Amino acid sequence: MGLFTLAEARHELERLRPVLDEIVALRADAAELSAALAAGESTPLGGLAEFKAAQARLDDLMSTVQGTGAELKGFAPLLVDFPAELDGVPVLLCWLEGDPGLDWYHRTDLGFAGRRRLP
Repeated sequence: MGLFTLAEARHELERLRPVLDEIVALRADAAELSAALAAGESTPLGGLAEFKAAQARLDDLMSTVQGTGAELKGFAPLLVDFPAELDGVPVLLCWLEGDPGLDWYHRTDLGFAGRRRLP
């Protein structure tokens, strides 16, 4: 896939919001199911079948995100990067779970530690 413009990345993020919200909800369900299964306890969410279904759905949702050309870099918290250029420099437009919008970037060679607010 190619590079995103800032406008394209923001549009794609908004389109992906329901998918990202579902990932967050399923991630919590899967964690609860996993803990209950490991402890041999029950949970209103179900058991092994529901845990496996949650895992399969999470795989599908993550594939949906990656199929857009965005890069899913973190799962807990969610971190989604959109390859782009800023002033001729390769960057990743960076959305972190909890961010209200796509307002951050980092150079590809610096990673998350080099995260800066978009000008």
